[in-house]
Amino acid sequence: MADISLLGEAQLRALVPLDLAAIDQVEAAFRSLATEAVAMPPILRLDIPEHAGEVDVKTAYLPRFDSFAIKVSPGFFNNPSLGLPSLNGLMLVLSARTGLTEAVLLDNGYLTAVRTAAAGAVAARWLAKQTATRVAIIGAGEQARLQLNALMLVRKIEHVSVWARDPQRAARFAEETRVPCEVADSVHQALRHADIAITTTPSREPLIHARDLHPGLHITAMGSDAEHKNELAPDVFAAARYICDRVQQTRVLGELHHAIEAGAVAADRAFAELGQVIAGQMPGRTDDADITICDLTGTGAQDTAIAALAIARAKAAGAGTTFTNDVTL
Repeated sequence: MADISLLGEAQLRALVPLDLAAIDQVEAAFRSLATEAVAMPPILRLDIPEHAGEVDVKTAYLPRFDSFAIKVSPGFFNNPSLGLPSLNGLMLVLSARTGLTEAVLLDNGYLTAVRTAAAGAVAARWLAKQTATRVAIIGAGEQARLQLNALMLVRKIEHVSVWARDPQRAARFAEETRVPCEVADSVHQALRHADIAITTTPSREPLIHARDLHPGLHITAMGSDAEHKNELAPDVFAAARYICDRVQQTRVLGELHHAIEAGAVAADRAFAELGQVIAGQMPGRTDDADITICDLTGTGAQDTAIAALAIARAKAAGAGTTFTNDVTL
């Protein structure tokens, strides 16, 4: 017989808050990508255009864990008109030794949101100036809030500037921040005095151009997780040091993909990955005047890592419902 642990969103929110432990867990996953024999296949993507739907499936095996996760992440963007959330999802956790299902994490996308925000904090921890205090947030949705909260765990943020296509959403965001926050009239204005900029939009057109950059700026770009999404103009690549989560992914669906298509970057040009910077294999920021970019498209390694943290905490707390599934030999 095989016992499968079932955990819902409310339980997972209590077990896995966005904290330093979550950030450290995701950082370790990045390091694993650079130092261990991680098996991580390309993202499986399903588009359902008649319902404005997209589904991503991500997974990875990390030798440091006894299990691995398969994450199914749907986004159906007509859902708000039906009174439903746009994002959903779940994670299946399987034994890396036997392949038997160990847990089903019915998180409705919560764990993805946490690990994405944690990845942004890891990027800032390793690439932003130690003295960074001012941040520009581009976008005003849930991930914008989570990215700011995660950033504040690794840098002492004293001022926020936010820009969003919907000024009312930007105003609500500004009202809810724990530090002084102003609403910017443009992306350029938001970035003007920023030490760190975080882009969190589903934009199909570049929002940040080379003219918006200045010495010392770090940009975490996490919105371009599909081929049609694009937040950074190709001309920023000539002005900044580019680092990403996984080069083979960003060549296909990240900001690098658009720069290659525009002819601004050679298709075979080598770039450092965040895990390589963490492991000391490649340089990151070398000077306070450097301009750095971290292109985060989201990896299966992050999903397995955050699932492993959830499972460990659930076991320690005795949380979850156990379902016994008979195994036929």
